[in-house]
Amino acid sequence: MNTDQLRYPSIDGLRAFECAARLGSFERAADELHVSASAIGKRIATLEELLGTVLLTRSARALALTPAGKEYLPQVAAALALLAAVPLHQRSAQRTQRLRITAPPTFARQILVPALQRFTRAHPQVELEIALSIPFLDVAGAESDIEVRHLDGEAAEGQLLMRDVAMAMAAPSLIERLPPLRTPADLADAPLLRTPIEPWTPWFRAAGLDWGEPAQGTKLVDLGLTLEAAAGGQGVALARPSLARPWLTSGALRPLFALAITPSRQYRLLPHGDEGAAPAFAQWLRETCDEIATAALAEARGLVAERLSG
Repeated sequence: MNTDQLRYPSIDGLRAFECAARLGSFERAADELHVSASAIGKRIATLEELLGTVLLTRSARALALTPAGKEYLPQVAAALALLAAVPLHQRSAQRTQRLRITAPPTFARQILVPALQRFTRAHPQVELEIALSIPFLDVAGAESDIEVRHLDGEAAEGQLLMRDVAMAMAAPSLIERLPPLRTPADLADAPLLRTPIEPWTPWFRAAGLDWGEPAQGTKLVDLGLTLEAAAGGQGVALARPSLARPWLTSGALRPLFALAITPSRQYRLLPHGDEGAAPAFAQWLRETCDEIATAALAEARGLVAERLSG
């Protein structure tokens, strides 16, 4: 047999097809496999693309096997039964609920991952997998059960996770090198860090300044990189207390003024399945984000009052 000509489908794709064909709907298959119905649909579509043929026809009422699907189903069921009979595949670990989450890099590093232990301790049966997406560059993450995106506008899809604000922040080393910064207008000669994700113009307008976007300096297409550059004393950043909290707590960054604006881009939780571990994780994520945003803003405002009174 020439193995170079073989096309091996994924086990997840085969299980999705077998389960959907047996139960007659993506939703029932999703319940059994503890994933979302959209994940079932994507896995079957990938399998059909690999095979070069349609296995299921989809209608408003139910799923139906095509002739190719009817021929393929018993072969898949037999193969899965053989795999299920292997003793090593019957470990208790196989009963773990798996949940795949995709999120933008800075949100994942600064908000999600530091708090994950609280969820995993409360839900030891759930195995989490975290993947990154880069929505600003239109780089989508892999197929997921829970997706967080950084979207523009009140009408954006999904559920708002936290209403972030943005404040001017800088490292103490940079503050010491600059003339006294008492009002936003004192930033006229300060180096300002640039990122298209968090433009300065709305903050300037809120401060009563008619300045345009900074025209010089490295452009950082990532909020985390902007915070790192600010903590390194490279310039003043327009940053969110929720994301900057570790640097604020350690003293590596200091908010300069009380002025805070609400950015147009906010983190939102996209629609997800209502079965398995997804609803519990979504509720935990909403509560965690609200808690972090509230505490970080209070801490930032306290640091502003302390700096300006000093």
